[in-house]
Amino acid sequence: MAGKNHVFLIATLLSLLVSSVVAHGGKQVGVTYDERSLIINGKRELLFSGSIHYPRSTPDMWPELILKAKRGGLNVIQTYVFWNIHEPEQGKFNFEGPYDLVKFIKTIGENGMFATLRLGPFIQAEWNHGGLPYWLREIPDIIFRSDNAPFKHHMEKFVTKIIDMMKEEKLFASQGGPIILSQV
Repeated sequence: MAGKNHVFLIATLLSLLVSSVVAHGGKQVGVTYDERSLIINGKRELLFSGSIHYPRSTPDMWPELILKAKRGGLNVIQTYVFWNIHEPEQGKFNFEGPYDLVKFIKTIGENGMFATLRLGPFIQAEWNHGGLPYWLREIPDIIFRSDNAPFKHHMEKFVTKIIDMMKEEKLFASQGGPIILSQV
């Protein structure tokens, strides 16, 4: 059953991606697909993606890192969203300096590239506690990475905050921004 759900989820996400209008650089870009590839603005295009984890560098490094990725043939930058650095204490958020996710995504768009947000909540990036905030351990009856109500409650609050931030800054492709995919 889990395999069928996984296939359904992938099919749904893919259909949402390719049946919508994707914007890039503030301009609307038509996206369709066939059995061979994605078609962006009438041209077959493969998405070549690489990861840049914004908190592992400084904001002044981001333009050069992104430009190097572009020169290397990439057209998509993916990044995790690191819950434990953005909410180190419950309800207290940090999006300053190397944790400025909005600035990082805008820098990707300014370089004419697409972005993929990997919202976690658990991340596989050799990162302390899998990116989960330490305060989460103190929540009564919580079971990490499960269908557990306390875990889902706190996860939903964080993911909603990030999505709302991206929407407010018009960073999703449907708004003219570079984010073409989000993954939970």
